[in-house]
Amino acid sequence: MEKFILETKNLCKTFKNEKAVHNISLKVRRNSIYGLLGPNGAGKSTILKMITGMLQPTSGEILFENRAWKRDSLSHMGALIENAPLYGNLTARENLKVRTRVLGLEDKRIDEVLEIVDLKNTGKKRAHKFSMGMKQRLGIAIALVNHPKLLILDEPTNGLDPFGIQELRKLICSFPEQGITVILSSHILSEVEQVVDEIGIISAGILGYQGKIKNGENLEKLFGEIAGKYRRKGE
Repeated sequence: MEKFILETKNLCKTFKNEKAVHNISLKVRRNSIYGLLGPNGAGKSTILKMITGMLQPTSGEILFENRAWKRDSLSHMGALIENAPLYGNLTARENLKVRTRVLGLEDKRIDEVLEIVDLKNTGKKRAHKFSMGMKQRLGIAIALVNHPKLLILDEPTNGLDPFGIQELRKLICSFPEQGITVILSSHILSEVEQVVDEIGIISAGILGYQGKIKNGENLEKLFGEIAGKYRRKGE
């Protein structure tokens, strides 16, 4: 079995005359949690949107399971990018029912993912009455419906209180044991440091660092050095 479930090679994205992403070459190990770090506007979301087919790369390659990315690759991915795609007037179960019908999956998958994200007992409560943490977990449940091998989470702790962050952290840490690789995008270093196996630091669309966090290494200092170095180059 190949070591990397996802690789990008010299991935670039240009909007008009502005290069948002410059020659990004990520290597994401199977059954790991990969932290994609960077300041706001660094290009993290643009990279994730290219991986999930929401944006088309200007140049470069995306390899999924050692093969060139195709539209069919999405059947093995799940993603929560920006806001969870919820119908506020529907219950958690009804939101998932919409997804399973689109994908042609059996209803038993609804109970499975509700169990995973701990939302089985929400009953007839409508999604618009959920807390922010519950909405995020329901968004993750929707992303899990198709049994993904790769789960992409873009700033999943945004807007959560400390208790919600703790719950979400525990949930994310459980995924590799279930055979799910996670790419976690964030600018909150303290949260990422507790869950990831490897990191990539993006600044001004440039991948300035990629690898494991070494024992005793100060992530905040490393982040500051990398982000500062490439931010100045991009200005």
